[in-house]
Amino acid sequence: MVIPFTRKEKSLNALIDAIFPSLEINRSKSDYIISRAIFSIRNDSVDKINGRLIVKFIGEERLYYSLDEAIDDINNFYPVEFLNTLSVSVGCPIILFRNLDPSTGLCNGTRLICKSFQHNVIDAEIAVGQHTGNRVFFPRIPLCLSDEDMFPFKLKRKQFPIRLCFAMIINKAREQTIPNVGIYLPESVFSHGQLYVALSRGISPANT
Repeated sequence: MVIPFTRKEKSLNALIDAIFPSLEINRSKSDYIISRAIFSIRNDSVDKINGRLIVKFIGEERLYYSLDEAIDDINNFYPVEFLNTLSVSVGCPIILFRNLDPSTGLCNGTRLICKSFQHNVIDAEIAVGQHTGNRVFFPRIPLCLSDEDMFPFKLKRKQFPIRLCFAMIINKAREQTIPNVGIYLPESVFSHGQLYVALSRGISPANT
């Protein structure tokens, strides 16, 4: 199951090519895109992989800025440029990271495909589960940060509740079944249970 390690960048590219073969030919096929994903431990590794894959898409790309404000930051120690961006392209996979409307399939962890962009709305299609094929429109929404976000200031953020999901952290993979799974472990997993979650998301060892 292991891709032999040669050099860090070369081996990561080999993993991406193994999970997303012939991406240039198949990038417009939703079934192809949603049937594969790479799991990793940390958000920085996930962001690195997502960044490599999104540049392979052709056509329209949109850059959406979150509306961020550091509350009570009278000295402007934390300018808006410090705070966050989201770059998405038509046809790319995205994952929802808030429970918006579970009765219609819009739960934390739902995977979707981007279909089009409006100035303040992202048009997407649910790609998994009993609501597959339903079109939804995401506006920016206020997001409250958890206690785990240890900023030295109180952050007020209004943004789209989605992120790219060619790759995702292992914790987001719970209860997902994906035909073609890659697991990128540049460092040790936090626990055996976490590794089990990653290994059990695929449908067979041959496709993991």
